[in-house]
Amino acid sequence: MSEPSRAERKPQRSLSPIWIVPLVAILIGIWMIYDNFSKLGPSITLITDNAEGIEAGKTLIKTRNVEVGRVEKVNLSDNLQHAVITARMSPQAEDMLNADTRFWVVKPRIGREGISGLNTVLSGAYIQLLPGSSEEGNRRFEMLDQPPVAPPDAAGIRINLISQAGNAISAGDPVSYQGFTVGRVEHSEFDTEQREMKLRLYIQAPYDSLITTNTRFWSSAGVDMRLDSRGIRVKVGSLESLVGGGITFGVPDNTPMGSKANANATYTLFADEESANEGSFEQYLEYVLLVDDTVRGLQPGAPVEYRGVRIGTVVRVPWNFTAPQPNSLNRFAIPVLIRIEPQRFDNSTQTIDVDEWYARMERMFGHGLRASLKAGNLLTGALFVDLNFHKDVPPFTALSFVDTQVFPTTTGGFAQIEQKVSNLLDKFNNLKIEPVVDNLNKTLAATQQTMEKVNHIAASVDKLLADPATGELPASVNQTLRQLNDALEGFSPDSEGYNELTKSLARFEKLMADMQPVLRTLNDQPNALIFDREPTQDPQPKAAR
Repeated sequence: MSEPSRAERKPQRSLSPIWIVPLVAILIGIWMIYDNFSKLGPSITLITDNAEGIEAGKTLIKTRNVEVGRVEKVNLSDNLQHAVITARMSPQAEDMLNADTRFWVVKPRIGREGISGLNTVLSGAYIQLLPGSSEEGNRRFEMLDQPPVAPPDAAGIRINLISQAGNAISAGDPVSYQGFTVGRVEHSEFDTEQREMKLRLYIQAPYDSLITTNTRFWSSAGVDMRLDSRGIRVKVGSLESLVGGGITFGVPDNTPMGSKANANATYTLFADEESANEGSFEQYLEYVLLVDDTVRGLQPGAPVEYRGVRIGTVVRVPWNFTAPQPNSLNRFAIPVLIRIEPQRFDNSTQTIDVDEWYARMERMFGHGLRASLKAGNLLTGALFVDLNFHKDVPPFTALSFVDTQVFPTTTGGFAQIEQKVSNLLDKFNNLKIEPVVDNLNKTLAATQQTMEKVNHIAASVDKLLADPATGELPASVNQTLRQLNDALEGFSPDSEGYNELTKSLARFEKLMADMQPVLRTLNDQPNALIFDREPTQDPQPKAAR
């Protein structure tokens, strides 16, 4: 019988080889999680008023048509006023996210420049990213409603405009120079406190060199039609400005170009080109006209001219109408505020001595310089202020109205015509009409007698024409003419009468030739027919001396 076997105790391994597989799987999973998180870009938040066309998990974020992110969530804000979009960006886009970065939705749009975004009709809308140049990082952005005019670092210049004319200028409107588009309006905002429109313009390079310190800006309406004292004026802009308006700039005539403008410089936006040119005359003399005539047709901005040359502008009609007038005036005149602009004389922007010009004008007042209203256009009834020297005017006396010097005036225009018509009527009243009427009656009586004689002669002529003999007269005249014609035909070169006449004339000519000696003898000796002719002596030649 064999001996029973005894169990032996042996040490067992602490880790089985089978655990290597899950361990490797865990390590691979950790590595994959790390790799996934390491490749994840930053998460950003986009705020927009409308999330039309944006879908979570589908809408892409692109820059230069390269995908750099994707929309993860689209939610409403807590106050339900905005849409909040959460997007995951790629790691390479992290350097693009700064304070100047801009986002907007690319979708089909119809604007002044045409149709854009048609490629999104099939692929769907996407979010466009425009990198900024700021060094300040940012993860929360407000999306733009419209694509920006130019990148923040685009070559060119950005300037500001201030307008109080209520021009309907909006972002995207063109900025043109001599009809060529050189920039766009980037931003427009109305300041309720200052009650003025603030615009920001971008002028692209190389046209930014056109912006100088003397540049003037004005609104360019599609069609500008005016009826004023200079007639009818019509200006038609480009097709783009005709549809939506825009801004035009330039330097006034005979004005230096000036130095190049600095970035973010501020300019004034004028209503039109004429107002922009007027704005260059910054130094002027202010006067007030106390007009006795009607001011209907005189508008602010009307010219002040001296013998056809514009030297100023009408500012306000009427001006301080209820203010007390000078005591020396016993009338109730219409005050009109005007400006005399000496810079117009040589179209310069140089500084003038205003006091010296006031003294010069006062000396001209003493020599008869007066202002009057004249009609500039009979069609529109527009008036302008005309300055000229007049004789036989009352002496000039310096007056002031509301602390403004009074420019002496005289009646003009229709008032002068009315005065001339009144003088003409007075002359007619002073004429002695009775002698003229008596002479006129005599003339009429003589004329009546003459007309009676004319009527009598006309009756005699009618009676003569009605006589049958008068009716036969044309036939008798025709018969006489035919007989005369027949008689003349008898003397034609081929007729017998003509030949006989020719022969008779030849015989008569021969007879006259034969009669020549007889006639000569009778001429020398009339009694030769009775007595013989005296013999003649032979001629003796004269002896030589």
